[in-house]
Amino acid sequence: MKSVFVTVGTTSFDELISRGYQRLVLQVGRGSLPQPGSSSAVAVEVFRFKDSLAEELQSADLVISHAGAGSCLETLEKGKPLIVVINDKLMDNHQLELAKQLHRDGCVLYCNCSTLVETLQSMDLSALKPFPPGQPEKFASFLDKVFGLQKQ
Repeated sequence: MKSVFVTVGTTSFDELISRGYQRLVLQVGRGSLPQPGSSSAVAVEVFRFKDSLAEELQSADLVISHAGAGSCLETLEKGKPLIVVINDKLMDNHQLELAKQLHRDGCVLYCNCSTLVETLQSMDLSALKPFPPGQPEKFASFLDKVFGLQKQ
């Protein structure tokens, strides 16, 4: 069953809440809980928060997310195609910077609420590049060197 997972993190982003998808999973944070429709073509699941989104991410064929760094990185590390929807209501709109950089790197598509439908209709998920794996050992080595903890 083709599945879409939509996450908004801990914020309220009601404006965010098909191409052959039969399952829609919505994580709505502090936003309004949508009323399930009567369509039998799409199964809809809704929740506010969970301790982990790993199960939803693993079963998703597509993830639509706000541009929170944690949400983006966790999705990309799982190798899932990602559409990032910018929350224009945030004060400094730091999400736009992250979304633009990940898009320049070829890892995500991004849009805002008013262009989401157009993005879904024109998307080519096969054009997305895999997100390179992290290298925490390089950062740890750098910190060790800076703080004089380099092993002899």
